[in-house]
Amino acid sequence: MSNGVAQVRHERSPASESGGGGATRSRAGSRRTAAKAPAGTAGVASDVVPGDVAPADVAAESAQDLAQLADRSAGPVVAVTGAARGLGLALTARLADSARVGRVVAIDDHRGDVTGVTWRVVDVRDPALAGRLAGVDVIVHTDLDLSPDSDPKVRRAFNVRGAQTVLTAAAAGGVGRVVLVTSAMVYGASPDNPVPLPEDSPLGADSDGSVAGDLLEIEHLAHRSARTHLGLQVTVVRPAALVGDGVDTLVTRHFEAPRLLAVKGCAARWQFCHVDDLAAALELAACGAVDGNFAVGCDGWLDSDQVEALSGRKMIELPAKPTLATAQRLHRMGLTPASAADLRYLLYPWVVDCARLRAVGWRPAYDNAVAFEVLLAQRSGAAVAGRRLDRKDAAITAAGATAAAIGAAVIIARARRHRP
Repeated sequence: MSNGVAQVRHERSPASESGGGGATRSRAGSRRTAAKAPAGTAGVASDVVPGDVAPADVAAESAQDLAQLADRSAGPVVAVTGAARGLGLALTARLADSARVGRVVAIDDHRGDVTGVTWRVVDVRDPALAGRLAGVDVIVHTDLDLSPDSDPKVRRAFNVRGAQTVLTAAAAGGVGRVVLVTSAMVYGASPDNPVPLPEDSPLGADSDGSVAGDLLEIEHLAHRSARTHLGLQVTVVRPAALVGDGVDTLVTRHFEAPRLLAVKGCAARWQFCHVDDLAAALELAACGAVDGNFAVGCDGWLDSDQVEALSGRKMIELPAKPTLATAQRLHRMGLTPASAADLRYLLYPWVVDCARLRAVGWRPAYDNAVAFEVLLAQRSGAAVAGRRLDRKDAAITAAGATAAAIGAAVIIARARRHRP
C-alpha cells in the first residue's frame, strides 16, 4: 500500500466522518445493428455470426439442463447477460464458484472463457431470448454500452432495447426476478446534493442523450414493469463510479488529463465502486438476500485535496456557469465527447449511502483510496500503451482533455472581455 493511500485512509476513515457513505462495453460495427429476427423466430439474432448455435448445441444445452436439474436444490438458477466481458464476466465467474447458486446460465452474443456454466449465445435484444431462459429463476442484466465513444442514438437504442427485451423475455419465460444494473448517476449530480444521498432520493438525472439519460430510461422501464409484468420482481442496482478491469467511462477518462477540472464554490466529492464489490452485491441480489432498489459503493468519499495527493494532478478551478456553457458549445461542435450534463458528474457530488447492503452484512473489499489507485494504474497503463490512438485523437476523446479545452476556452473568453 502506498503512503498516499495510507494517509488518505486515515484522513477519511469512517470514524472521522459525520456521515459516510455499470462495465463498459463498446459494440462497434455490425454488432450495433438492430436484431432482425422475426417475432417468434427461435435462434440467434441476425447480427450474431451464423453457426454459433447449431441444433446440436441447443440439444446439448437441453441435456445439460436436465443433468443439472438436481443442482437447483442448492440455490437459484441465475442467468447473466453480457457474460463474456466486463462486469458480466466478473459476475459469471463469481457465481460459478458460489455455494449460494445452483447453476449459472451465461448469455452473450459469443461464448466466453468461463467454465462450469451453461453458455447460451443470443443477442440480448432478440425476442428469442425468452426461449433461452428455460429453467432460469433469476436474470441479472449487465449487457450495457457505457462507452463515451459510442454514438448517443445508437447507444440509447441498444441499452433501452436490451433492458426492455430482458424484462419481457423474463416475464414470458417464467423467470421470477430480474436484476438491472444502472448507476448512481441516475440521482443526478448537483452542488445541492446531500453527501451522501439516501437510496430513496428522487432520480434527478437529465433525460437527455447522455449515458445517465440511458440509465434513467432503464429505471423507468423497471418502474413500469410492476404494472405490465405482474408477478415479476425487479431489483435495480446503482453503483457509484465504477473502476476495475475493462471499465472505460467518462469518469475514468477524466483522470487521464495532466490537470483536473473543478468549479468555484463547490467542493468535489468522489466515490468509487470496484467491479469485484459490485459483483458481490449482485450475487446477494440474485440470491434474494437483498431486494428492492439499492446503491453500491465504497464507504465515504475522497475530497479534492485527497484526489490531488493520490493522483499527483493539480486542479484548475473555473467559474461554473461559463464552464458549463463552454462545455456545451464544444460538445455541439464535435470537439469534446462530454456535454454539459455529462460534465456535471465530474464537478458536483453524487455520493450514495449503501444502507441496504450494510443492513445485510455486505462490506466493500475496496476503500475509495485503493479503488482510485486501481483507476489511476489502469489509465496510466492505457496512456503508455497508446490504445486510443486509433480514435479521432487521444487528446480529444479523453474526458480529461475536455477539462483542458474548457479551461482554455473560458480563460480566453475572460481575457477578451477585459481587453481595453
